[in-house]
Order: sequence, then structure tokens, then C-alpha cells
Amino acid sequence: MELTARMTEVLEKFKTFNAPPIESVTPEVARQLPELRDAVLGVVHDHMAKRIISGVIEPVYGIEHVQIPGPAGNLLARIYRPSGEGPHPVLLYFHGGGWVIGDLNSYDASCRSLCNGADCIVVSVAYRQAPEHKYPAAHEDAYASYQWLLRHVASIGGDRERIAIGGESAGANLATSVCLMAKQAGLVLPVYQMLIYPVTDSNFNTSSYIEHAKAAPLSRDMMKWFFKHYFEDRKLDAFAFPLQARDLSGMPTTLVVTAESDPLRSEGEAYADKLKAAGVTVSYHCYKGVTHEFFGMGAVIDTAKDAMIEACNHLQAAFDGRSMSDESNRLHPELDQYGTTPFF
Repeated sequence: MELTARMTEVLEKFKTFNAPPIESVTPEVARQLPELRDAVLGVVHDHMAKRIISGVIEPVYGIEHVQIPGPAGNLLARIYRPSGEGPHPVLLYFHGGGWVIGDLNSYDASCRSLCNGADCIVVSVAYRQAPEHKYPAAHEDAYASYQWLLRHVASIGGDRERIAIGGESAGANLATSVCLMAKQAGLVLPVYQMLIYPVTDSNFNTSSYIEHAKAAPLSRDMMKWFFKHYFEDRKLDAFAFPLQARDLSGMPTTLVVTAESDPLRSEGEAYADKLKAAGVTVSYHCYKGVTHEFFGMGAVIDTAKDAMIEACNHLQAAFDGRSMSDESNRLHPELDQYGTTPFF
């Protein structure tokens, strides 16, 4: 499978850090290792020196931090605001990191592009992480943050009728699990869920896991390491692995994005298919020539910019009550100069 030149460049830059494999160290050490976003920043630096790229940090109208009551204490949330008068639509967002690593800063740039591109408030929540806090701690925190948002959305300038939910990788797992929890509890559901290469199952023998077992930046051994620290010795259910849910009917309209060279590709596609079979409106897109974590690399990878534009267009359509079925992606000029630099 051939990666794009820029995707390869990012991975080659990442190799120059000579970091030990995540699965060979403890979570405490893993949280201090170089992040993939550091490789993106390194590529940006190289290209800025050659006057190829002008910048990477995308400005937003405003940022603030609030504390959200969680099941085991307060959770920190970072709120990104667009310009203009509210109330604005809101995207509740969960970062990746296999429920073990990653933080608000790791995915800061993703949130900036989503805020501007979809013209919405983005609420990014820092949830508890393993191994200090095993399953279902992160899932409970994610659900608590959604409950808080339903009660307090007006206080942050948001519109209660236009709340979407999303995330990347483990964060996408949390997002769709929140929808299942809300459905079971009879709460109002988000108007949309944006799932970027979501973790949806516990099967390490899918075709993409086998094909990309040694892939970078995410391999099968790394996923097993994440699972060991978060799920070990815990009773699991469909909230942990939504592909195992018996009934997905009534779930929000959904965008599922996967990467061609990613162990999680198969389960992301399978989840999209199962949602469709349950009568849910789903858009699925597997981007070619890129890997796990490509989504936020618009600063250096055109494919990532395209994916961000697609996500923002789908979010805007959902907020406006429109269908994307017969619409083409509209370019957002403000995304052309910038990109995002997430981690896992």
C-alpha cells in the first residue's frame, strides 16, 4: 500500500526521534514520549525554512477553560469559540490516546480547525485515563460531560437544539458510546456524530489489523497495550465496543472517516455498515494513502485538509438541518493556510 509523499515525510520525521515503542514502556513514560504532532511540527519547520508553508497554528475567535463536574471530581474542558453572535451550534469533542495518553494540547489544532470550519463552539474535554482509571472511567466522564452540556449549553453561548458529538480513535469510541448511553437513558441525542477512525470492537484479527499489524504510527501491538491498561480485568459491554451493540436504531446521523493504512479501518467500516443496517443515515469515507492520525495534518497533507473540509461541511449541514447526500464538499479558504496536529 503506497502512502502519499507527505504522509511518508511525517513518518520519517517521527522516526528521527528514536523513541522506544509505546508498547515497551509504562504509561507514565509513554505520556512523555514525542507525539506525532511533533513530527508534523518538524516537517512544518523544515518547509517554513524553504518558504513552502507559512504557519500551523490556526487562530480562533476565543478560548476559555471551565471545570465540569464528573463522577470522580472535576474535569477540565477547553472551549473554542467562533466569531459572530450566538447562540452557536456546539461540537462536544473527545481526544484520542487509547484512553491512556494524549491530552487537550495534543488535539488543540484539530479543535481550532473544526471551530472555524464548522462555525461552531467546540468543547474539548479531558477525561480520566488508564491505568490509574480503568474502564469505564473515561466513558463515565464522557457521558457526564454530555449531561453537563445539555444542562449548561446556553451558559456558554450554545444552542441546545444543535449539539453534535465527535472524536478521533479512542475519542470517537467515547463519542459513539455516549450516544448509546443517552439513548438507553432516554436523553435527547446529539444531532450528529463525527467518528474519525473509531475504536468499535475488541477483535485484533480483522483484515486491516492483519494487513497493518506493524503500521506506524499505530500498530496492533500498540492497540493491545492500550487495551491491557484500560480494559484489563474489567467486565465489558456494548458501551465499550459499540460494534457489539444489538440495537443501533435511532442513533444520530453519522460521519465515519477511516484511513487506508490503519489497523482500525475494518472495524470503522463495519460500524458504518451496522449503523446503516439499523436505518441510520451514514456517510463513510476511507481516505487512501494515509495512516491513523492523518485527519489533523492539514498543514502538510492535502488529504487531511480534504478530510477536515468534509467533516466541517457535514457538521454544518447537520446544524442547518440539511442532508449532505446530494451536496459536494465546499472548500473553506480559511483551512488552506492551516492544519491540525493531533496525536492518537
